[in-house]
Amino acid sequence: MAAGHPATVEAGIEVLDAGGSAVDAAVAASLASCVAETVMTGLLGGGHAIVYAPGEEARTLDFFVAAPGLGAGGREAEPRQLEVPFGVEIVHYAIGVASCGVPGLPAGLHELWRDGGRLPWEDLVEPALRLARGGVELPAGHAACLAMLEPVMTMGAGARIYAPNGRLLGPGDRVEQPGLVPALELVAREGGRTLYEGALAEALLASMEELGGLVTRRDLEVYEPRWQRADARASMRGLVLGRAGGLNSPQPVFERLPSLAEASAGERVLALAGALDGDDRAGETTNITAVDREGNACVLTTSLGLGSGDWLPGFDLHLNSMLGEADLLVGELAPGDRMASMMAPTLILGERGLALAAGAAGGTRLRSALVQVVAGILDEGLEPSVATRRPRLHRVGDVVHVEPGLDPQALGALEREGYDVRCWEAPHHYFGGVSAVGVRGAAGDPRRSGAARTIDRNDVDQSSTFP
Repeated sequence: MAAGHPATVEAGIEVLDAGGSAVDAAVAASLASCVAETVMTGLLGGGHAIVYAPGEEARTLDFFVAAPGLGAGGREAEPRQLEVPFGVEIVHYAIGVASCGVPGLPAGLHELWRDGGRLPWEDLVEPALRLARGGVELPAGHAACLAMLEPVMTMGAGARIYAPNGRLLGPGDRVEQPGLVPALELVAREGGRTLYEGALAEALLASMEELGGLVTRRDLEVYEPRWQRADARASMRGLVLGRAGGLNSPQPVFERLPSLAEASAGERVLALAGALDGDDRAGETTNITAVDREGNACVLTTSLGLGSGDWLPGFDLHLNSMLGEADLLVGELAPGDRMASMMAPTLILGERGLALAAGAAGGTRLRSALVQVVAGILDEGLEPSVATRRPRLHRVGDVVHVEPGLDPQALGALEREGYDVRCWEAPHHYFGGVSAVGVRGAAGDPRRSGAARTIDRNDVDQSSTFP
């Protein structure tokens, strides 16, 4: 089990120990992440999952955010513009209630459980409820993201949660979100449909009416998760399974990336830089990877975007800001259309079955993070914790951003090839957050204070911290 917070991992392990399936564990962990990782995700967001069982065809589930406005009667709202410092860049975002799309997360989690769960639904909500009642420690990686996102996270009700007494929370502080208790009690009692036809739906619609948002009752009534057959592509690493149509899929990169098994440091980074390209917009996301004793797997990626800066009164639920994510606004979006996404939950099958289950957070950088970790594990034989900690690069046109610790030979090779090399002073969540489970163990990304545990071991993966 691997995820973006130790408490998220513990929720999944608890469910696996109780006899739950990989799907049960991923669902419970995702609900826990909506308490423990609210800088990254939340119940009013959306996501994508991939599910695999030995001997069966892998499938993907789209429960991402949909464009709102069905039956809105011409109502209009304008987003607010926000500048966010991200590393050395200033990134422009649109936030506010007008940036909120139709949430998909509750419906998606309930559909995953209905299709592949073993335990009662209420049992999967219980770990998240305990976290909500007791509060959750803010790890260093999440605190760094919070500091970057302070302008939006401390708007309105967010100030009470993330800056109590006027001071922004820091590493080791406790995040208290008491409103999540009644929200999760409704989820336990009414199921995922509570946000579409139950008590949470009424609360969301009341907020839309008060603030001038675009989500309508009809939007909620018609929302449904969508199953698809997983896209399968052969590479030298095995059969790579992912979702079709993603904006940031790593599958084409795996197809053209040569084996790195015998590559020198310089050859390795040149191969990666040549195969990868992207941009550097920010986006907060989290990933969960679960594999059970039978070899069933579920990889789940979710997000709120930055969050709109608006909160559901009484429930401490942050509205998503997906309509303000310019990279996701591909083509004309009509009310009811599913938005595009960069999420890329991925499975790799080898000759003996499942070789690796992995996913990543990080918007446009999640593909480069995922490719580097997967290649390190499958090409170079690294343990997941080592592959996840290793310094990364991310290419944006002719610029290659690199973390400290990359081999000097590799830096020289990049410069000789004509790349503009930008060296960062410290490892940074800019370079993505990978969660991976394979035959040689599991790892959560230290850049986002991730963690991992295997079912039959009590030790927590040390990739949650850098040496």
